[in-house]
Amino acid sequence: MKGRFKLFFLWLLLGGLGITALTGVNPNFSPEGKNPAPLKLPEPRYSGVITLEEALLNRRSIRSYQDEPLSLEQISQLLWAAQGITDYSRGFRTAPSAGATYPLDVYFLSGKVIGLPAGLYHYLPERHELILVEEGDKRQELFQASLRQTSIREAAGVLIFTAIYKRTTARYGERGFRYVHMETGHAAQNVYLQAVSLGLGTVTIGAFEDKRVKKVLNLTEEEEPLYLMPVGII
Repeated sequence: MKGRFKLFFLWLLLGGLGITALTGVNPNFSPEGKNPAPLKLPEPRYSGVITLEEALLNRRSIRSYQDEPLSLEQISQLLWAAQGITDYSRGFRTAPSAGATYPLDVYFLSGKVIGLPAGLYHYLPERHELILVEEGDKRQELFQASLRQTSIREAAGVLIFTAIYKRTTARYGERGFRYVHMETGHAAQNVYLQAVSLGLGTVTIGAFEDKRVKKVLNLTEEEEPLYLMPVGII
């Protein structure tokens, strides 16, 4: 009986780990292991005031922003553009993913957003919600970890793309690394175009110290930061 009990306990443990891996929820959210209540974001809009062609024409990398807060509606729209669900019956998102493996996670670092206290949040696409990872304004820390690029410090908030490579490499092997990087580019361009339509500025930043960024963001060992996208009013 003792042997059977040990096997049953091991099965439960492995099952729990599997569930965590599938949901993509960072287990470091709370030192007590209890995640705070999620914040439901405003519903995204599916039509805008400018055309796609105008957004493409005006897309630029913008590194300076006004010292003004963003709205929760703007953050909601940017996050939906990055990885929001477009087909709930099949789980499809705004950016294509090789084999629908969806290796990316999106975090939002709030510094000055109306209705969203300063802190680090994890975006949950399936529910269009944010979960608080850590309270407090961490823009200065991220600024230091990103080679002191002032756009990080001046932005009202920062979108962060991370990847768990094994979600894709488990199916495609070494080729999967390339697919993950392609997907990151697709998602980042979505944010660029959405920012233009909202009258906001953003820039993709890939120059940073990986280990320091992971520490600032409290990422798990398997999560790798790929892009930082500061956002602000221009």
